[in-house]
Amino acid sequence: MQNKIHDSEPDDTNEPSVLDGLNRRKFLASGGLATLAAALGAPIPFADKLAPGLVPEALAAEAAGLTEIPGKRGLRILGDRPLNAETPVTLLHDDITPTEHHFIRNNGHVPERAEKKDLNGWSLTIDGEVNKPLQLTLDQLKKSYKHYTRALVLECAGNGRAGYNPPASGNQWTLGAVGCALYTGVLLKDVLKDAGVKSSAVYIGYIGEDPHLSRLPNKDAISRGVPIAKALDENTMLVWEMNGEPLPTLHGWPLRLICPGWPASTSGKWLKRIWVRDRVHDGTKMTGHSYRLPRYPVAPGTEVDEKDMDFIEEQPVKSIITNPATGMEVALGQELKLSGHAWSGFGDVTAMHVSYDFGATWVKCTLDKPRNKYAWQNWNVALKLPQRGYYEIWARATDHTGRMQPMLVPGWNPGGYCNNAMQRIAIKAV
Repeated sequence: MQNKIHDSEPDDTNEPSVLDGLNRRKFLASGGLATLAAALGAPIPFADKLAPGLVPEALAAEAAGLTEIPGKRGLRILGDRPLNAETPVTLLHDDITPTEHHFIRNNGHVPERAEKKDLNGWSLTIDGEVNKPLQLTLDQLKKSYKHYTRALVLECAGNGRAGYNPPASGNQWTLGAVGCALYTGVLLKDVLKDAGVKSSAVYIGYIGEDPHLSRLPNKDAISRGVPIAKALDENTMLVWEMNGEPLPTLHGWPLRLICPGWPASTSGKWLKRIWVRDRVHDGTKMTGHSYRLPRYPVAPGTEVDEKDMDFIEEQPVKSIITNPATGMEVALGQELKLSGHAWSGFGDVTAMHVSYDFGATWVKCTLDKPRNKYAWQNWNVALKLPQRGYYEIWARATDHTGRMQPMLVPGWNPGGYCNNAMQRIAIKAV
């Protein structure tokens, strides 16, 4: 029997949904020529050449089940209570993921403070197993510590969950719950040094201002953490800027934690407190089966006891093909140019290969060095397909530890976490 994992809790509020207009959009997208022209606000020259069922590009995103999110473009919404949306991989082609194309993973409601951009009364508290508890305003944080700007991959642990069978409950992410943005802020270790971490410190836990879906004041939407060694790592940051701008509302304004290489759930948004603890943090979504994997391989659908599961720490090596899109046709003899990104929670990726013959042979790709540790690495390759027909391009990354992406979905787990199977795209040589 499958042990269901709920990383998206049901909402019992009657607030308007951001998807309320979706049915109207689907009607417009599937309507006749007059309806399409009205939706576009202009006549359609050469409409007689428009293939049956083909939706004009201006409406294609909406027809595909996409809808608008303020500050975002092209994301596919998986749920709106809480709001969760992923990015089609072809929109992840940039070296640095534009904010408008970065995925969204929320667990509760967006805080009113972030909506209004109101810093009045806000401060960050550092307390618990420290000699000198701190309470810092954003201005104090900026003035008191050295600033760093780094390109860092954030990836939801459930990215790829849709590939598991039997399926796990929760958001059915495909490949787009990942992004690599530029973040500016300070090192958490510098702040913790000022607070004087005691030898009794074991873990940190974060507390944010995002209300629980029930809006009960004594319930956190999410409160996860990391071991003290990860908190003191020179890449763990407190950031207030994303891609050269103040953190957007949906990405944790005014301050968020970034724990690169680990599940994005450890990178708390709308931060108000870092609690240094003498035990493993036991906040919301730190207990039970949340963000854990079985200690040993299990058959698909197996119920796994909590005592036989460990927290997810470093995320597995992974890659994506951002160009071309699946379904492309290429003329026989013409070069097929492929490109994408690769990354690993364990550090640098050292090799990238593709196959067009179902893994019988592999072609080595050009792989760029990372901009900094935990940034993704660009790769590209050009090849010629040997004859007309249907091909699948498989992409495989290998990191510096020797870990390599598997061809198939890796060991099943109840939460549908850490699927790093090779991406495959379909190509026709004509």
